[in-house]
Amino acid sequence: MGKKPTERILVADDDTTSRKLLVRILSGAGYSCTQVPDGIQALASLHADRPSLLLLDFDMPEMDGAEVLKQLRQDPDAAIAQLPTIMLTGHGGEESEVLCLEAGADDFVTKPINQAVLRARIETQLRLRSMRSQLQQQNDELEAWRRNLERDLAAARLTQQSLIPQKPPVMPGWDVAACYRPVIQVGGDIYGWLRMADGRTLFWIVDATGHGASAALLTTLAKLLFHHGAVEHNEPAEIMEAVNNDFRSIFGARSFMTAMCVALDPATGRASVVGAGHPPLLVARNTGGTESIRSSAPPLGLLERSEFVEAHIDLEPGDAFFLYTDGLYGAGHDGNPRLSSERLAEMLHPMAENAQALVSRVVDQAMMNDGGKPPPDDVAAIAVRREN
Repeated sequence: MGKKPTERILVADDDTTSRKLLVRILSGAGYSCTQVPDGIQALASLHADRPSLLLLDFDMPEMDGAEVLKQLRQDPDAAIAQLPTIMLTGHGGEESEVLCLEAGADDFVTKPINQAVLRARIETQLRLRSMRSQLQQQNDELEAWRRNLERDLAAARLTQQSLIPQKPPVMPGWDVAACYRPVIQVGGDIYGWLRMADGRTLFWIVDATGHGASAALLTTLAKLLFHHGAVEHNEPAEIMEAVNNDFRSIFGARSFMTAMCVALDPATGRASVVGAGHPPLLVARNTGGTESIRSSAPPLGLLERSEFVEAHIDLEPGDAFFLYTDGLYGAGHDGNPRLSSERLAEMLHPMAENAQALVSRVVDQAMMNDGGKPPPDDVAAIAVRREN
Protein backbone atom coordinates (compact mmCIF):
# COMPACT_ATOMS: atom_id res chain seq x y z
CA MET A 1 0.00 0.00 0.00
CA GLY A 2 2.80 2.39 -0.94
CA LYS A 3 1.85 6.05 -1.28
CA LYS A 4 3.09 8.81 -3.49
CA PRO A 5 6.04 10.78 -2.03
CA THR A 6 3.82 13.86 -1.89
CA GLU A 7 1.65 12.21 0.76
CA ARG A 8 3.58 13.58 3.71
CA ILE A 9 2.43 13.24 7.30
CA LEU A 10 3.45 15.49 10.19
CA VAL A 11 3.61 13.56 13.50
CA ALA A 12 3.35 15.69 16.68
CA ASP A 13 3.83 13.74 19.92
CA ASP A 14 5.81 14.62 23.04
CA ASP A 15 6.63 10.97 23.75
CA THR A 16 9.83 10.10 21.87
CA THR A 17 9.20 6.36 21.80
CA SER A 18 5.63 6.75 20.60
CA ARG A 19 6.68 9.28 17.98
CA LYS A 20 9.42 7.06 16.56
CA LEU A 21 7.05 4.08 16.49
CA LEU A 22 4.51 6.09 14.52
CA VAL A 23 7.12 7.26 12.03
CA ARG A 24 8.34 3.68 11.53
CA ILE A 25 4.78 2.43 10.96
CA LEU A 26 3.95 5.20 8.50
CA SER A 27 7.26 4.98 6.66
CA GLY A 28 6.74 1.26 6.27
CA ALA A 29 3.33 2.02 4.74
CA GLY A 30 4.96 4.25 2.14
CA TYR A 31 4.33 7.69 3.64
CA SER A 32 6.90 10.45 3.97
CA CYS A 33 7.04 11.65 7.60
CA THR A 34 8.14 14.68 9.55
CA GLN A 35 8.15 14.60 13.37
CA VAL A 36 7.99 17.29 16.08
CA PRO A 37 7.88 16.93 19.90
CA ASP A 38 5.25 19.57 20.79
CA GLY A 39 2.36 21.70 19.55
CA ILE A 40 4.34 24.91 19.08
CA GLN A 41 6.78 23.23 16.71
CA ALA A 42 3.87 21.51 14.99
CA LEU A 43 2.30 24.86 14.05
CA ALA A 44 5.65 26.23 12.91
CA SER A 45 6.40 23.14 10.83
CA LEU A 46 3.08 22.97 9.01
CA HIS A 47 3.33 26.66 8.10
CA ALA A 48 6.86 26.22 6.80
CA ASP A 49 6.04 23.14 4.72
CA ARG A 50 2.38 22.11 4.72
CA PRO A 51 1.92 18.34 5.06
CA SER A 52 -0.86 16.23 3.59
CA LEU A 53 -2.12 15.25 7.06
CA LEU A 54 -1.41 16.02 10.70
CA LEU A 55 -1.19 13.20 13.27
CA LEU A 56 -1.57 15.03 16.59
CA ASP A 57 -1.26 13.79 20.17
CA PHE A 58 -4.02 15.10 22.43
CA ASP A 59 -1.97 15.28 25.66
CA MET A 60 1.14 17.46 25.26
CA PRO A 61 2.76 20.02 27.60
CA GLU A 62 2.58 23.80 27.03
CA MET A 63 0.16 23.53 24.10
CA ASP A 64 -2.03 20.44 23.94
CA GLY A 65 -3.66 19.01 20.84
CA ALA A 66 -6.93 20.91 21.39
CA GLU A 67 -5.15 24.28 21.44
CA VAL A 68 -3.11 23.39 18.36
CA LEU A 69 -6.30 22.53 16.52
CA LYS A 70 -8.01 25.71 17.67
CA GLN A 71 -5.25 27.83 16.16
CA LEU A 72 -5.07 25.59 13.11
CA ARG A 73 -8.78 25.89 12.31
CA GLN A 74 -8.64 29.69 12.66
CA ASP A 75 -5.70 30.11 10.29
CA PRO A 76 -6.38 32.66 7.52
CA ASP A 77 -4.84 30.26 4.99
CA ALA A 78 -7.71 27.95 4.01
CA ALA A 79 -5.31 25.16 3.07
CA ILE A 80 -3.90 25.21 6.62
CA ALA A 81 -7.28 25.65 8.31
CA GLN A 82 -8.72 22.65 6.45
CA LEU A 83 -5.71 20.38 6.92
CA PRO A 84 -6.89 16.79 7.68
CA THR A 85 -6.05 16.03 11.31
CA ILE A 86 -6.24 12.77 13.23
CA MET A 87 -6.00 13.08 17.03
CA LEU A 88 -4.13 10.49 19.11
CA THR A 89 -5.48 9.94 22.62
CA GLY A 90 -4.60 7.60 25.44
CA HIS A 91 -8.07 7.95 26.91
CA GLY A 92 -10.65 5.48 25.69
CA GLY A 93 -14.39 5.92 25.80
CA GLU A 94 -17.02 8.17 24.30
CA GLU A 95 -16.03 11.25 26.32
CA SER A 96 -12.52 11.18 24.85
CA GLU A 97 -13.93 10.74 21.35
CA VAL A 98 -16.24 13.72 21.81
CA LEU A 99 -13.39 15.88 23.11
CA CYS A 100 -11.28 15.08 20.05
CA LEU A 101 -14.05 15.80 17.58
CA GLU A 102 -15.18 18.97 19.39
CA ALA A 103 -11.59 20.20 19.28
CA GLY A 104 -11.80 20.07 15.49
CA ALA A 105 -10.24 16.72 14.69
CA ASP A 106 -11.40 14.91 11.55
CA ASP A 107 -10.90 11.55 13.25
CA PHE A 108 -9.14 9.99 16.23
CA VAL A 109 -7.15 6.87 17.13
CA THR A 110 -6.87 5.53 20.67
CA LYS A 111 -3.54 4.42 22.09
CA PRO A 112 -2.08 1.83 22.08
CA ILE A 113 -2.11 2.21 18.31
CA ASN A 114 -3.62 -0.50 16.13
CA GLN A 115 -1.58 -0.25 12.93
CA ALA A 116 -4.37 -1.43 10.63
CA VAL A 117 -6.84 1.04 12.13
CA LEU A 118 -4.34 3.89 11.91
CA ARG A 119 -3.53 3.21 8.26
CA ALA A 120 -7.21 2.84 7.35
CA ARG A 121 -8.15 6.15 8.95
CA ILE A 122 -5.20 7.98 7.40
CA GLU A 123 -6.09 6.58 4.00
CA THR A 124 -9.72 7.64 4.47
CA GLN A 125 -8.77 11.22 5.39
CA LEU A 126 -6.34 11.51 2.50
CA ARG A 127 -8.99 10.20 0.13
CA LEU A 128 -11.47 12.76 1.48
CA ARG A 129 -8.86 15.49 1.07
CA SER A 130 -8.34 14.45 -2.55
CA MET A 131 -12.10 14.48 -3.16
CA ARG A 132 -12.41 17.94 -1.58
CA SER A 133 -9.57 19.14 -3.78
CA GLN A 134 -11.27 17.76 -6.89
CA LEU A 135 -14.57 19.31 -5.83
CA GLN A 136 -12.88 22.67 -5.30
CA GLN A 137 -11.27 22.42 -8.71
CA GLN A 138 -14.64 21.64 -10.25
CA ASN A 139 -16.19 24.58 -8.39
CA ASP A 140 -13.42 26.84 -9.66
CA GLU A 141 -14.03 25.63 -13.20
CA LEU A 142 -17.76 26.13 -12.75
CA GLU A 143 -17.18 29.64 -11.46
CA ALA A 144 -14.94 30.41 -14.44
CA TRP A 145 -17.65 29.02 -16.75
CA ARG A 146 -20.25 31.17 -14.99
CA ARG A 147 -18.13 34.31 -15.42
CA ASN A 148 -17.60 33.51 -19.10
CA LEU A 149 -21.33 32.89 -19.53
CA GLU A 150 -22.14 36.22 -17.87
CA ARG A 151 -19.71 37.97 -20.21
CA ASP A 152 -21.33 36.24 -23.18
CA LEU A 153 -24.81 37.20 -21.97
CA ALA A 154 -23.69 40.78 -21.38
CA ALA A 155 -22.33 40.95 -24.92
CA ALA A 156 -25.53 39.37 -26.26
CA ARG A 157 -27.62 41.84 -24.27
CA LEU A 158 -25.75 44.80 -25.71
CA THR A 159 -26.13 43.34 -29.19
CA GLN A 160 -29.84 42.77 -28.72
CA GLN A 161 -30.38 46.23 -27.24
CA SER A 162 -28.76 47.71 -30.31
CA LEU A 163 -31.24 45.81 -32.49
CA ILE A 164 -34.37 46.91 -30.62
CA PRO A 165 -35.52 50.40 -31.61
CA GLN A 166 -34.92 52.92 -28.86
CA LYS A 167 -37.18 55.62 -30.33
CA PRO A 168 -40.60 55.36 -32.00
CA PRO A 169 -40.85 56.04 -35.73
CA VAL A 170 -41.71 59.54 -36.88
CA MET A 171 -45.28 59.33 -38.16
CA PRO A 172 -47.29 62.58 -37.95
CA GLY A 173 -50.73 61.90 -36.56
CA TRP A 174 -49.67 58.61 -34.95
CA ASP A 175 -48.38 57.66 -31.50
CA VAL A 176 -46.15 54.59 -31.11
CA ALA A 177 -44.79 52.96 -27.93
CA ALA A 178 -43.13 49.64 -27.14
CA CYS A 179 -42.01 47.55 -24.17
CA TYR A 180 -39.49 44.72 -23.82
CA ARG A 181 -38.88 42.67 -20.67
CA PRO A 182 -36.66 39.59 -21.16
CA VAL A 183 -36.68 36.84 -18.53
CA ILE A 184 -32.88 36.99 -18.31
CA GLN A 185 -30.36 39.42 -19.79
CA VAL A 186 -31.36 38.47 -23.30
CA GLY A 187 -34.43 36.81 -24.69
CA GLY A 188 -36.12 35.38 -27.72
CA ASP A 189 -38.49 38.29 -28.41
CA ILE A 190 -37.75 41.15 -30.76
CA TYR A 191 -39.72 43.76 -32.64
CA GLY A 192 -39.09 46.61 -35.01
CA TRP A 193 -40.46 48.89 -37.68
CA LEU A 194 -39.22 50.03 -41.07
CA ARG A 195 -40.34 52.20 -43.95
CA MET A 196 -41.53 50.26 -46.98
CA ALA A 197 -40.88 51.34 -50.57
CA ASP A 198 -44.50 52.48 -51.04
CA GLY A 199 -44.41 54.74 -47.96
CA ARG A 200 -46.15 52.40 -45.56
CA THR A 201 -44.57 51.49 -42.21
CA LEU A 202 -44.11 47.81 -41.45
CA PHE A 203 -44.42 46.91 -37.76
CA TRP A 204 -43.20 43.39 -36.96
CA ILE A 205 -42.75 41.26 -33.87
CA VAL A 206 -41.11 37.84 -33.37
CA ASP A 207 -40.98 35.27 -30.58
CA ALA A 208 -38.12 32.82 -31.17
CA THR A 209 -37.65 29.56 -29.32
CA GLY A 210 -35.50 29.58 -26.18
CA HIS A 211 -33.75 32.17 -24.06
CA GLY A 212 -30.19 33.35 -23.60
CA ALA A 213 -27.46 33.85 -26.16
CA SER A 214 -28.86 31.30 -28.64
CA ALA A 215 -32.25 33.04 -28.66
CA ALA A 216 -30.52 36.40 -29.07
CA LEU A 217 -28.82 35.07 -32.20
CA LEU A 218 -32.20 34.00 -33.58
CA THR A 219 -33.61 37.47 -32.96
CA THR A 220 -30.62 39.01 -34.73
CA LEU A 221 -31.33 36.76 -37.69
CA ALA A 222 -35.03 37.63 -37.57
CA LYS A 223 -34.34 41.34 -37.90
CA LEU A 224 -32.02 40.75 -40.85
CA LEU A 225 -34.59 38.53 -42.57
CA PHE A 226 -37.45 41.01 -42.13
CA HIS A 227 -35.37 43.90 -43.42
CA HIS A 228 -34.19 41.82 -46.36
CA GLY A 229 -37.72 40.69 -47.09
CA ALA A 230 -39.04 44.26 -47.01
CA VAL A 231 -36.43 45.29 -49.57
CA GLU A 232 -37.35 42.47 -51.96
CA HIS A 233 -41.15 42.50 -51.54
CA ASN A 234 -43.99 45.00 -51.22
CA GLU A 235 -46.71 43.08 -49.37
CA PRO A 236 -46.70 41.69 -45.80
CA ALA A 237 -47.68 38.19 -46.97
CA GLU A 238 -44.77 38.16 -49.42
CA ILE A 239 -42.38 39.42 -46.76
CA MET A 240 -43.51 36.73 -44.31
CA GLU A 241 -43.12 34.05 -46.98
CA ALA A 242 -39.60 35.25 -47.76
CA VAL A 243 -38.68 35.22 -44.05
CA ASN A 244 -40.05 31.69 -43.71
CA ASN A 245 -38.12 30.44 -46.73
CA ASP A 246 -34.84 32.01 -45.63
CA PHE A 247 -35.26 30.87 -42.03
CA ARG A 248 -36.04 27.33 -43.07
CA SER A 249 -33.15 27.22 -45.52
CA ILE A 250 -30.82 27.92 -42.60
CA PHE A 251 -32.32 25.69 -39.87
CA GLY A 252 -34.46 23.19 -41.75
CA ALA A 253 -37.21 22.26 -39.29
CA ARG A 254 -34.89 22.33 -36.26
CA SER A 255 -36.03 25.72 -35.03
CA PHE A 256 -39.04 27.95 -35.38
CA MET A 257 -40.42 31.33 -34.37
CA THR A 258 -43.83 32.94 -34.27
CA ALA A 259 -44.26 36.29 -35.99
CA MET A 260 -46.77 38.94 -36.94
CA CYS A 261 -46.43 42.03 -39.06
CA VAL A 262 -48.65 45.01 -39.84
CA ALA A 263 -48.14 47.23 -42.89
CA LEU A 264 -49.72 50.57 -41.99
CA ASP A 265 -50.48 53.41 -44.37
CA PRO A 266 -50.22 56.43 -42.04
CA ALA A 267 -52.05 58.66 -44.51
CA THR A 268 -55.23 56.60 -44.69
CA GLY A 269 -55.10 54.46 -41.54
CA ARG A 270 -55.48 51.27 -43.60
CA ALA A 271 -53.36 48.34 -42.50
CA SER A 272 -52.62 44.82 -43.74
CA VAL A 273 -51.95 42.13 -41.12
CA VAL A 274 -50.24 38.72 -41.42
CA GLY A 275 -49.51 36.32 -38.55
CA ALA A 276 -47.58 33.06 -38.32
CA GLY A 277 -48.41 31.09 -35.17
CA HIS A 278 -48.40 34.36 -33.21
CA PRO A 279 -50.95 35.61 -30.64
CA PRO A 280 -53.79 37.62 -32.20
CA LEU A 281 -53.41 41.27 -33.09
CA LEU A 282 -55.78 43.32 -30.94
CA VAL A 283 -57.50 46.40 -32.33
CA ALA A 284 -59.03 48.78 -29.79
CA ARG A 285 -61.68 51.08 -31.20
CA ASN A 286 -62.25 54.56 -29.86
CA THR A 287 -65.95 53.65 -29.66
CA GLY A 288 -65.18 51.00 -27.04
CA GLY A 289 -65.13 47.83 -29.14
CA THR A 290 -62.22 45.48 -29.68
CA GLU A 291 -61.33 43.27 -32.65
CA SER A 292 -58.98 40.31 -32.81
CA ILE A 293 -57.05 39.18 -35.88
CA ARG A 294 -55.57 35.71 -35.60
CA SER A 295 -52.58 34.22 -37.40
CA SER A 296 -53.32 32.59 -40.71
CA ALA A 297 -50.24 30.35 -40.85
CA PRO A 298 -48.19 28.13 -38.52
CA PRO A 299 -44.94 29.39 -36.95
CA LEU A 300 -42.11 30.27 -39.30
CA GLY A 301 -39.71 27.42 -39.96
CA LEU A 302 -42.14 24.56 -39.39
CA LEU A 303 -43.38 24.06 -42.96
CA GLU A 304 -41.56 24.40 -46.23
CA ARG A 305 -44.62 25.99 -47.79
CA SER A 306 -47.15 27.99 -45.83
CA GLU A 307 -50.06 30.07 -47.03
CA PHE A 308 -49.89 33.58 -45.61
CA VAL A 309 -53.24 35.33 -45.84
CA GLU A 310 -53.53 39.05 -45.19
CA ALA A 311 -56.31 40.61 -43.14
CA HIS A 312 -57.16 44.28 -43.51
CA ILE A 313 -58.25 46.87 -40.97
CA ASP A 314 -59.02 50.56 -41.08
CA LEU A 315 -57.95 52.65 -38.10
CA GLU A 316 -60.00 55.75 -37.34
CA PRO A 317 -58.83 58.62 -35.12
CA GLY A 318 -58.54 57.34 -31.55
CA ASP A 319 -58.19 53.69 -32.62
CA ALA A 320 -55.11 51.63 -31.74
CA PHE A 321 -53.64 48.23 -32.48
CA PHE A 322 -51.65 46.13 -30.02
CA LEU A 323 -48.91 43.63 -30.99
CA TYR A 324 -47.45 41.41 -28.26
CA THR A 325 -45.77 38.08 -27.49
CA ASP A 326 -47.32 35.24 -25.50
CA GLY A 327 -45.15 36.00 -22.46
CA LEU A 328 -47.84 38.54 -21.64
CA TYR A 329 -50.24 35.68 -20.90
CA GLY A 330 -48.19 34.83 -17.79
CA ALA A 331 -48.01 31.48 -16.02
CA GLY A 332 -51.15 31.61 -13.93
CA HIS A 333 -51.18 30.58 -10.26
CA ASP A 334 -53.17 30.59 -7.02
CA GLY A 335 -56.43 30.15 -8.84
CA ASN A 336 -55.66 32.82 -11.46
CA PRO A 337 -55.56 31.17 -14.89
CA ARG A 338 -53.24 32.34 -17.63
CA LEU A 339 -54.45 35.41 -19.42
CA SER A 340 -56.05 35.00 -22.83
CA SER A 341 -56.16 37.30 -25.82
CA GLU A 342 -59.79 38.03 -24.88
CA ARG A 343 -58.76 39.13 -21.39
CA LEU A 344 -55.95 41.26 -22.81
CA ALA A 345 -58.46 42.84 -25.16
CA GLU A 346 -60.53 43.91 -22.16
CA MET A 347 -57.45 45.58 -20.66
CA LEU A 348 -57.20 47.89 -23.67
CA HIS A 349 -60.23 49.81 -22.39
CA PRO A 350 -60.80 52.47 -21.35
CA MET A 351 -58.55 53.92 -24.02
CA ALA A 352 -55.40 55.48 -22.58
CA GLU A 353 -54.41 59.04 -23.37
CA ASN A 354 -51.38 57.87 -25.36
CA ALA A 355 -49.65 54.73 -26.65
CA GLN A 356 -47.07 54.60 -23.87
CA ALA A 357 -49.75 54.71 -21.18
CA LEU A 358 -51.61 51.95 -23.02
CA VAL A 359 -48.60 49.64 -23.19
CA SER A 360 -47.62 50.29 -19.58
CA ARG A 361 -51.12 49.70 -18.27
CA VAL A 362 -51.66 46.42 -20.11
CA VAL A 363 -48.24 45.02 -19.20
CA ASP A 364 -48.56 46.07 -15.55
CA GLN A 365 -52.05 44.59 -15.26
CA ALA A 366 -50.83 41.36 -16.83
CA MET A 367 -48.04 41.17 -14.27
CA MET A 368 -50.54 41.79 -11.46
CA ASN A 369 -52.51 38.77 -12.67
CA ASP A 370 -49.38 36.72 -11.95
CA GLY A 371 -49.15 38.18 -8.46
CA GLY A 372 -46.33 40.51 -9.42
CA LYS A 373 -43.98 37.57 -9.98
CA PRO A 374 -41.38 37.81 -12.74
CA PRO A 375 -42.90 36.58 -16.01
CA PRO A 376 -42.02 32.98 -16.98
CA ASP A 377 -41.33 34.08 -20.55
CA ASP A 378 -40.05 37.14 -22.36
CA VAL A 379 -42.56 39.94 -22.80
CA ALA A 380 -42.67 42.30 -25.76
CA ALA A 381 -45.45 44.62 -26.89
CA ILE A 382 -46.09 47.45 -29.36
CA ALA A 383 -49.02 49.88 -29.29
CA VAL A 384 -49.78 52.06 -32.32
CA ARG A 385 -52.53 54.65 -31.86
CA ARG A 386 -54.02 57.07 -34.34
CA GLU A 387 -54.31 60.44 -32.72
CA ASN A 388 -57.65 62.25 -32.57
